[in-house]
Amino acid sequence: MSFKLKDKIIPEFERLHGPDYQALIMVDNSQGHGIYAPDALLTRDMNFNPAGSQPKLRDGWFINGLGERVVQHMVFPADHATFPNKPKGMKHILIERGLFRTKLKMQCKKPNCDPDATDCCAKRIIDLQPDFKEQKSLVHETIEAAGHLCIMLPKYHCELNFIKFFWGAMKRYLREHCDYTYSGLQKNIPDAMASVDVLTIRKWEHRMIRWMSAYRDGNGTKEAQIQVKKFGSSKQTSHRRVPETVACAFD
Repeated sequence: MSFKLKDKIIPEFERLHGPDYQALIMVDNSQGHGIYAPDALLTRDMNFNPAGSQPKLRDGWFINGLGERVVQHMVFPADHATFPNKPKGMKHILIERGLFRTKLKMQCKKPNCDPDATDCCAKRIIDLQPDFKEQKSLVHETIEAAGHLCIMLPKYHCELNFIKFFWGAMKRYLREHCDYTYSGLQKNIPDAMASVDVLTIRKWEHRMIRWMSAYRDGNGTKEAQIQVKKFGSSKQTSHRRVPETVACAFD
């Protein structure tokens, strides 16, 4: 996905719209879109101790006792006496941040840490550090590195993901115009994409915003669904309605 963005999708957008336009790319949450760069700040492949088989992470940062932001190198320098140019591992990272304590284990034995725990194990402590929490996926980083904007849609919430509605409409068109050949599929894909009217896409967007509003009001899924349906059938003016001019601003 990041290759297509960098070498195909973003260059084509810039060719069509010129250098004065910035794209806002909405990305659905899938396994492929959750891939990270090899040096991303992630604890999943880190060792507790230095060296060994673990990735060399990019520089991180933390706030020291004086409130200052301090850059932290995740790899020992080339002239280090014991571990030249080797990854530091969790223990040494925590020592440098002043967060290590004796008898701290690398990871809890349970499949997951207690949801309310903040310092149960080294992995949990590092995962909650701001630089690790801010780590973005490779797709997200690729889009921003090209000077554009990215919105990553949440997991497990199809109602907040109107990209799926678009793909569903495309697939319906392709089924209705299928001749069961690969060449026919290639020919029909542009027509399938063009068959989805922009007004329809904006209606999906408006519906998604209503779902977001219902969740922000503290509703569960069933209550939110009732509120969204009630709103959609109401003809009264509401402060929650999104006018077409606002929807156009997202284009």
